[in-house]
Amino acid sequence: MSDALPPRGAGPDEAGAEVVGVAELVRRLGRAVQSVSGREWVEGEVTQLRVAESGHAYFTLKDDREEARLDCVAYRQAAARARSLLQPGARVQVFGGAAVYAARGRLQLVADRIRAAGRGALLEALERLKQRLAAEGLFAAERKRPLPPEPRVVGVVTSRHGAAVHDIIAVARQRGRVRIVLSPALVQGEGAPASLVRALDRIEALPGLDVVIVGRGGGASEDLMAFNDEAVVRRIAGLRVPVVSAVGHEIDVTLSDLAADLRAATPSHAAELVVPDERAARARLSAYLGQLARAMRGRILEDRDSLGRLRARLGDPRVRCFDAQQALDELRARLGEDTRRRLARARTTLADRRQALAARHPRAVLAGARGQLGQSLVRLDALEQRRLTAERTRLGALEVRLGIALRDVLRARGARLEREAARLGTLSPLAVLERGYAIVTCDDGRALVRSRDTATGARVRVRLHEGRVEATVDRVEEGE
Repeated sequence: MSDALPPRGAGPDEAGAEVVGVAELVRRLGRAVQSVSGREWVEGEVTQLRVAESGHAYFTLKDDREEARLDCVAYRQAAARARSLLQPGARVQVFGGAAVYAARGRLQLVADRIRAAGRGALLEALERLKQRLAAEGLFAAERKRPLPPEPRVVGVVTSRHGAAVHDIIAVARQRGRVRIVLSPALVQGEGAPASLVRALDRIEALPGLDVVIVGRGGGASEDLMAFNDEAVVRRIAGLRVPVVSAVGHEIDVTLSDLAADLRAATPSHAAELVVPDERAARARLSAYLGQLARAMRGRILEDRDSLGRLRARLGDPRVRCFDAQQALDELRARLGEDTRRRLARARTTLADRRQALAARHPRAVLAGARGQLGQSLVRLDALEQRRLTAERTRLGALEVRLGIALRDVLRARGARLEREAARLGTLSPLAVLERGYAIVTCDDGRALVRSRDTATGARVRVRLHEGRVEATVDRVEEGE
């Protein structure tokens, strides 16, 4: 095979030059940078700060006098010592040497020591503005308004061409059905603050507006400065509807975030906060309906059991009526027996007293005393006459007292009988019949309480207050 020809236009020196790999060239550049730069103190403003899980800190130093930037890395120990100094916008002095990161072919400064060099003018101005607005109460927690639970119109203030608006629309469509209205604005650059204020004015005039999302994607600290502008912050705080701020990533905090009613880490997160998840809501509603149905079925079963127990306790009212009638019959029998017993005792007492009186009759006394008391006949006769008169008077009084006592007993028993009869009358179904009701019974004598217990053509008996009626069933209707 013939040797490969050199590229067209290449000179003889180029054709014979050494070919090296990318890694070798990066290593040569690194050695050249180290030999030229040495170890120096470098001063600048910290931007794009990122602390990795390993503890290493990656940031950029920006020169405030010229347009120049330098990537820096502070490994774990150096970053830990300067943790309080490494803040976005802080002005620091970094001691270290320049090197080339082979994996990226990127020039960076490896920081060994970091010391404060005074705060940057921009950071100081922001801090003064933050303190002034906080003193006015623009960031107070009591000013924060809750988000609407079911928004219908969601306003979005962001760049027309950025990824933020697409993320918001995609998440909102996944979670529910809302109307997304975009009020486009510049989100960085010199004209961004005025553009944001105009966009907020336009979206606030939208009829039916429920909530507004203001935001943009992540970026460097200087790219987010439009959302630290005082006019933008005041306009967000004065908006008539709740505002969700979604500026930058979670580590970036702007004054707009503090003035908004709620802060979201990203635009997608803002859409999740604003638009409720319809599928989750439907699932919760379905679960609530299931719980309600189970509770209703349980309540119905409990009520049925309770009704059954009450019916069992109440029993058949006819039995209670029969019991009351039997009790009345027993009371009447006891009253009659007691009356007869009292009358028998009174008659016995009267007979005994009459017998005793007959044994003491004056004729018997005189007959026995004639042979013994002949001389006292006159006096004895007078004595017996007086005694006979006294006994008659006493017997009359006893008869009067017996009559009074008998009348009192009969009156008391009669009153008691009337009370018991009145009580029985209140419990008797016949009293209900007097008010126009009737008792319907089948041929076998059972009371008819449900329409399904009879049929068309059946014969029934109707008990009225006065008399009975026999009838034939023409139609049966079920229901309450």
